Amino acid sequence: MSQIVIVSGSPSALSRSERILYYLGDLAEEEGYSVKHISVKDIDAEDLLFANFNSPKIKEIAKTLEKADGIIVGSPVYKASYSGVLKALFDILPQDVLQDTYVLPVMTGGSSSHLLALDYALKPLLATMKAQNLKGLYYKDSDIDKTGDRVIVDEDVLNRTKKQVNYFLEKIKGNIGVKIY
Repeated sequence: MSQIVIVSGSPSALSRSERILYYLGDLAEEEGYSVKHISVKDIDAEDLLFANFNSPKIKEIAKTLEKADGIIVGSPVYKASYSGVLKALFDILPQDVLQDTYVLPVMTGGSSSHLLALDYALKPLLATMKAQNLKGLYYKDSDIDKTGDRVIVDEDVLNRTKKQVNYFLEKIKGNIGVKIY
């Protein structure tokens, strides 16, 4: 079974970003993929703060990412960029940890004025890790229902989401067996 890894860069306990990421994982599972979630909240803060490259958790995350068939990375927008704790995580991962792996970048922000953070912040970070970036998804806070059954409230946004996830999954299907481990 193909595995998709979802990396959440949200430090918040009740996060719109994580709600979206879990929803995207559910869509992938409906298509027969296994999904593993990694959250920056699950990593010892001292390992991130002091760049502990030898942390067993960091090594485990690196192995998980290297073996993934596809990765979804999400973060809320903070000061026109991704979260600092997500950056701290990627700073201590191997430089080529995402080599030849399709990555779907996802960001959430208060308004559409933060949309460019996806293209000017998150995608360049992932590119430096040698990821094969896809177009990506951006959600305004008003697009997301934090507590209800329907995660994405706008029908057009929901359709765009499903289209991008399907494209991501199709790219992964075509890439399975191509990666060098």
